[in-house]
Amino acid sequence: MEQDQDECAKIVARVLEGDRQAYARLVEEYKTSIYNLAYRMTGNLEDAADLTQDIFIRAYIHLWRYNPEKKFFTWLYTIALNTIKNFIKKNKITQTSDLKENQSLAEQNSSAAQDMDIYLSALDVQTRAFILMKYVQELSFEEISEISGKSISAVKMRIYRGLESLRSKIK
Repeated sequence: MEQDQDECAKIVARVLEGDRQAYARLVEEYKTSIYNLAYRMTGNLEDAADLTQDIFIRAYIHLWRYNPEKKFFTWLYTIALNTIKNFIKKNKITQTSDLKENQSLAEQNSSAAQDMDIYLSALDVQTRAFILMKYVQELSFEEISEISGKSISAVKMRIYRGLESLRSKIK
C-alpha cells in the first residue's frame, strides 16, 4: 500500500537531515512498482533490475528537489519514466515491428499477460508507458498528466489511440 504524502515527506526530511537508512523505507515501498514498470517497458529482467537500482540512486541524489506538497510516488515515477525512456533511446530498443513474429511468440507463450506484453511492445514508448500507468499502476489521468508533463486531454487521447491500436493488433 502506498504511503501517504505526509509520511513520505517526513521520511524524505529525515534522509535530507542525514538519516540515510530512512531511504530504505521508500525503496521498500516502491521498488515493486518501479521494477514492474521497467520490466514492462524493456521486456528484459536484467535491464529492469538495473534500471530499478539506477532510478532509486537518481532519486536519492536528487531528493532535495522533491516538493513535499506533491505525492512522492508521482515524483519518483517521473524519474523512473524519464530514466527508462532514455535507456530505451540510448540502447535503441525498438518497437517490435513484425507483428507476425509477435503473434508467433504469443502462440508459444500460454500466459495472457505475456501475450499482452508482446502486443504492448509494438506501441511507441510513451503510449505504452501511459497505458501501463493507467491500467497496471491504476494512476488517474491527472497523475499521468503530472508525471508526463502532458495535458490531461493529451494523455486521454494517447491512451485512447493506444487502446485502439492494441484492439486492431489483437484482432
